[in-house]
Amino acid sequence: MRHLLLGLALLVPLSACSDGALDDRAGDSPQVTITVYAAASLKDTFTEIGRQFEAEHDGVTVAFSFAGSSDLLAQIQQGAPADVFASADADTMDTAHAAGVLDGAAQDFASNTLEIATPPDNPADVATLRDLADRRVRTVVCAPQVPCGAAAVGVQKAARIAIPAVSEEQSVTDVLGKVISGEADAGLVYVTDVKAAGDRVAGIEIPESAGVVNTYPIAPVRRSAHAEDAQVFADFVVGRQGRAVLAAAGFGPP
Repeated sequence: MRHLLLGLALLVPLSACSDGALDDRAGDSPQVTITVYAAASLKDTFTEIGRQFEAEHDGVTVAFSFAGSSDLLAQIQQGAPADVFASADADTMDTAHAAGVLDGAAQDFASNTLEIATPPDNPADVATLRDLADRRVRTVVCAPQVPCGAAAVGVQKAARIAIPAVSEEQSVTDVLGKVISGEADAGLVYVTDVKAAGDRVAGIEIPESAGVVNTYPIAPVRRSAHAEDAQVFADFVVGRQGRAVLAAAGFGPP
């Protein structure tokens, strides 16, 4: 398992640019960078949302760290310099609230469900979730302590099967990576991950996932040095522009 603090080295800054800024910063005002810790399944959408946010808020740069939600929360609890936290499930955010690391209430902004991802040629001839109970099928899932893993447990219970996974990963992107590389015959990932992967994988719907929906919340972090900007970013994600980006990527409403 990767060291919890590994994500600190993965901050991805976006360049700030805007002529018609909504923010009142201008001229020689100091540049502000807000750091957003977000679930791995949000990487593509939040990167785009960050670009749009910067274009409308002169003087503000958004940096990201993407990883499994539980790993991100552990880093925040250990003092990582996060301004905003976005989780892939409500349980992790509830844990953050109970630990006192949030500044105010979280806002739900999207939802997601699981799908089976296979290599494009589907070498194991997977057709349904039940096929993954066959030990001859090399299946990869998320570890149960992370949101995508909890959802995987949920769909297995709903289908009354047990998947003998060959690997349990700390993020959904790690699961997807093993399918794309051919290390796995199948993986349980989010619908949005299958869509984002394009022709690198094939997707198989899971009827049982309709009853196992992950809701994504977002909230500013209490120790943020930029509390006002953090709240503005969270509101932007929940607002019209943020939800449009999320919907285009296949996320459902919260």
